[in-house]
Amino acid sequence: MGVARAVVAGETVVEGAGVESAGVSGGRGILAAAGVLFPDRDGRVLVVRLPYDRKHPVAIPGGGWEPTDRSPRETALREIGEELGFTPRLGQLACVDWALLPDSPPIVAYLYWAEPLTREQAAAFRPDAAEVGGWTWLTAEQAGHALPPRLSRRVTACLRAPRTAGPLELEDSRPVGHTLRELPADTPAPEYQGPAAAPGLTPETGQQPAPPMDRATFYATRPRIRAKARALFTDEDGRVLLVRLRPWDGPRGQVPYWTLPGGGVEADRETPRAAARREVREELGWEVEPGALLALDWQPGAAADPEADPATGRDTAVLVYVYDGGTVTSGSRPSIVLPAEELAEWRYCTPADARALLTEPSWNRTAAALAARAGAGGPAELVRGLPAGQPTGRAGQ
Repeated sequence: MGVARAVVAGETVVEGAGVESAGVSGGRGILAAAGVLFPDRDGRVLVVRLPYDRKHPVAIPGGGWEPTDRSPRETALREIGEELGFTPRLGQLACVDWALLPDSPPIVAYLYWAEPLTREQAAAFRPDAAEVGGWTWLTAEQAGHALPPRLSRRVTACLRAPRTAGPLELEDSRPVGHTLRELPADTPAPEYQGPAAAPGLTPETGQQPAPPMDRATFYATRPRIRAKARALFTDEDGRVLLVRLRPWDGPRGQVPYWTLPGGGVEADRETPRAAARREVREELGWEVEPGALLALDWQPGAAADPEADPATGRDTAVLVYVYDGGTVTSGSRPSIVLPAEELAEWRYCTPADARALLTEPSWNRTAAALAARAGAGGPAELVRGLPAGQPTGRAGQ
């Protein structure tokens, strides 16, 4: 069911049948989508024509997250199977892009690299005619002109940056964080030419289908996720800064609950990076600019994972961003001032102590973030704290 390819492009707002509602209050629900970059042996990239989109018909294969998808990687695999009729072999996560749009809910889009396709594999495509009206290969320059501006910037960033720099961190398809080491902060999108820049793309024939639904209906019916932003601080001895939430009436009762500093992204008004900055200020009293994005941890909801714990709010998926807060040296930070209504205490913990205090997924996420901090690439792609594709343990944020 191809949404939301729309959402991947960040331009289209139509959807096919079978959408599923998700109750989201407060304007904080986030749309999520995943797309796939298919290169061929000559370095070109696969694009498709959307038969239902008259304004921006050229797109990258992919589509919108559904609650039964256990991760964005699963979303990408499912969408390609539905649209092109085969199961691709996905490689590295190419980028994650968070877009705050004036006329739609916020969108987080994952783009994955796939293994290069041979001509024989491409010839075996069995596209769903309702979703894919044609396909072709484009050079990076051609794709930049054929894709709508936001998607063009996103794809162009992935094609220009070395694979060793990925996954890239983007905001509104513009580089931020570690991605700025490889790409300029704000490069204008190539001049938009649409299908005219896509030679070989099957032309439209006959009367095109009408959009399945209007913009308002589309947004009202799409499922949403939530997001959190956390910061990893260590001291000079490598101990991790943890905070303990004040007990509240709920499933955890009076049980101490430790976590990295941070909290929910106010998704209708800020990016995860801005949320990390705000949460550190509110929880610790520090003014800190978040460093590199260290981990992206997807926490599936109960519809995708029977072991998810609905009592902790797992009515939908939660995406946790972990940023590098840096090393706290003696005298480099003011005293910690905890908000009395939210946090009960703080502590620097050795890895062994942190592992004992945190839930299993939270510790796995923290360990992955520590390892990513020591590396040279982008953030670790995780599902419930473990590298995407591996078995996972019990739920926890």
